[in-house]
Amino acid sequence: MANTLKIKLVRSAGPAVKKDQTATARSLGLRKINQVVEMPDNPSVRGMIFKIKHLVEVEEN
Repeated sequence: MANTLKIKLVRSAGPAVKKDQTATARSLGLRKINQVVEMPDNPSVRGMIFKIKHLVEVEEN
C-alpha cells in the first residue's frame, strides 16, 4: 500500500498571500479553510507542501 498524506488548509490562501502560493494550494485541491485532502506521498506533492508550509498542516498515514 502506498503512503498518503493528509493535508489540511489552516490559514487562508487569499489576497494577502502571493499568487503562486494560492495557485499551489488550489492545485493540491485546497479551496476552503479546514478542508482536508489526501494526496500520495511523492516528491512532487512534498515540494508543493514545502512552498505553502505556513498555510497547511500535514499528517502522514
